Amino acid sequence: MPRHSHSLLLLASTLGSSSSTASAFTTSTSTSSILRRSILVTPPTTSSSSRSMSVLDAFFGKKDFAPPCVMGDESIMSPKAHGTSATPVQKDLRWKCDYDTADRICNFNRHYAEYAGYWLTTSFVEEARSAAGKEITFYDSNTGKPLFIAPKGRSMEEFLKESGSHGWPSFRDEEVIWENVRCLADGEAVSVDGTHLGHNLPDGSGNRYCINLVSVAGRPVGGEEDA
Repeated sequence: MPRHSHSLLLLASTLGSSSSTASAFTTSTSTSSILRRSILVTPPTTSSSSRSMSVLDAFFGKKDFAPPCVMGDESIMSPKAHGTSATPVQKDLRWKCDYDTADRICNFNRHYAEYAGYWLTTSFVEEARSAAGKEITFYDSNTGKPLFIAPKGRSMEEFLKESGSHGWPSFRDEEVIWENVRCLADGEAVSVDGTHLGHNLPDGSGNRYCINLVSVAGRPVGGEEDA
């Protein structure tokens, strides 16, 4: 299982590469490859892809994940006013994340993802490095509620390296704000308000939450963001 998780993510990304979508689903390989090299990771062996985690459910059955992971039920993702959420994503997302991509992934999607390495094409890495030594709070792109705080128990470079090796920002149990995050039985990670976040793909170190940056690029409502 630990050795298979990354391969399955890349397989999902490759299988989804045939769809045609706009803006953030098409990347400049020169920008992302330079950033990948700068954080000492191996570039994912996949082309620009819009649907990266689409086949994961074929490999992962229903299960309970070990604490402190908090399990949720399917009712969290029931239809609401705007897809699975009550509201669309915020207009001014952090790190220059694409609005249309974010709204599709957050609110009208249960299985697909931003393409592997999309987060490297945003301003996230540069801003994260400028905040070295500080924790970054990641907010729900719909509601502005805090969902993750990272890095915890590791350096920023360690967080960036692990995220880069898997293709998506990757969080550990201690970096999740469980008041606002749930994991469903098929591994889907969601906010309590119905935002699709990504998937829990455990490895030898425990639960690992591979999360779309566009899902956690919100700004706190009525407050100041960290970093």
